[in-house]
Amino acid sequence: MEKENIIKPSIVREGSETRKNIFRILKGSIFAVILSLILLLIFAMLLAYTELSETTMMPVITTITGISILIGSTISTIKIRKNGLLNGGLVGLIYIILLYLTSSICLTGFSLTANSFIMLIAGVVAGMIGGIIGVNLNKK
Repeated sequence: MEKENIIKPSIVREGSETRKNIFRILKGSIFAVILSLILLLIFAMLLAYTELSETTMMPVITTITGISILIGSTISTIKIRKNGLLNGGLVGLIYIILLYLTSSICLTGFSLTANSFIMLIAGVVAGMIGGIIGVNLNKK
């Protein structure tokens, strides 16, 4: 009887902690998407109203994507004490999947290329780095 009382609370805590982690991962992914939209809007305004060349477009967009994933995964893992690598990688993966789903809906002739897989890997790695940073910011 005593063993059952010990086991049940830990199972309940573990399930609720998993739910919290899923919520944190989704929150970090949504934050990364919103941050990207804001930064891309600022960049679009700079392109439209200044003499900034359009040749800077791809490097800037790639940088905005990386920064957004890094910050989003850091925010999602800041309250977690472990598994920052996994949780941050998931934030990057969700972000990139959302990006590709949006692109495939909005663009005709959209296809996955070698660059798509490089961007996927880079997004997951940026998320992992942000996850490591977030977990270590929490430690005192």
